[in-house]
Amino acid sequence: MSEFLSSLHPVLVCFIVCAAKIVEITIQSLKTCMMVKGQRLKAAGLGFLECTIWGLVISTIIGTLGDNLFLLLFYCVGYATGLFLGSTIESKIALGTSSLELIAGTESTEKIVSYLKENGRGYTVFEGRGSVDAMQMIFIVLPRRETPKVLRDIRCVTDGKVFVVASEVSKYAGGYGMVK
Repeated sequence: MSEFLSSLHPVLVCFIVCAAKIVEITIQSLKTCMMVKGQRLKAAGLGFLECTIWGLVISTIIGTLGDNLFLLLFYCVGYATGLFLGSTIESKIALGTSSLELIAGTESTEKIVSYLKENGRGYTVFEGRGSVDAMQMIFIVLPRRETPKVLRDIRCVTDGKVFVVASEVSKYAGGYGMVK
């Protein structure tokens, strides 16, 4: 491999290292998210691929780092770009499950419950008291990729008259519509 790279123009080698580092760190970011979400087999496969790329990249720059400081710069740019790209891809595929805690007055709660029923979503409503009036808390667990749409819809049906706390769920069992 080093013979092949040494036959190339040094600038081209910099771009190859940068591109490989972008791919490696993007894979690393996705692998880490999959491990956290309990997708161990997929994470292991990505880890194998990541390690292979890392070995090739690091062996390329170790031998020539003293001769070409631009190689280190391209390595670092590739690392940073890979982190950004990996987190962007993960947010698009939205692995995992979210929980929403919605706090609203009676009128908004009725609108939210109606929306949830129309869309076949499970929910639980708790009665409570806010600093001024009676309030209800609606608890929803749903796939993370569906969270932005549901939040948009809920804000729309309540004219924004709802307080929302969204968080990630690491484990759950049972519940209406929640087969896992």
